[in-house]
Amino acid sequence: MSRKRLTREESREQTRQRLLDAGAAVIAKKGLSATSVEDIAAHAGYTRGAFYSNFKSKSDLFIDLLKNDHQSIQLDLQQLLDADLSDEDLQRQLTQFYSQCYRDHTSYVLWAEARLYAVRDSKFRQRLNVLCLEKRDVIAYFITQFCERMKRPLPAPAPDLALAMMALIDGTLYFNISMPNEMTDAGVETALGTIFHATFFGSRG
Repeated sequence: MSRKRLTREESREQTRQRLLDAGAAVIAKKGLSATSVEDIAAHAGYTRGAFYSNFKSKSDLFIDLLKNDHQSIQLDLQQLLDADLSDEDLQRQLTQFYSQCYRDHTSYVLWAEARLYAVRDSKFRQRLNVLCLEKRDVIAYFITQFCERMKRPLPAPAPDLALAMMALIDGTLYFNISMPNEMTDAGVETALGTIFHATFFGSRG
């Protein structure tokens, strides 16, 4: 069978996605400062010109990577919210989801790299802070929706809970990556799942 010819838009999207995938791999390995546009383009099999046809800078590509990662989490949470599950099944699914959140170490490394880079670059920090607040607000929305669905009171303001969850996951995964013998994958899932379940489902108030 002959391969379907891609439209111009499909070809452009394919190029863009390959550049994003290459950017994720190279930046996770070398860091943003040590990564050049040429590094990303070469890893994807394209030229420097192809990169600039899709992104204004490597910082723009980096921000898009972080947005895509967050959108993936958002879609997973929306599917759980829309699912026809009993309260018991929903609690179990949420606890499992939270305990396994960001199990992809590349995803965690990219967010960690973004925070470190933001410390040194004020312009990038402004862009990252906007994205982090958007992320907080989305997670706060789902926290509120899930609690309302299960007729449980919020144990604290939703935005505060969202930031605390983000910080808890980040800190736990740091030790999982840097001290895997002390904080194993199984330990991460058990600890995060236990804390999440106790926070949101420990009692009806």
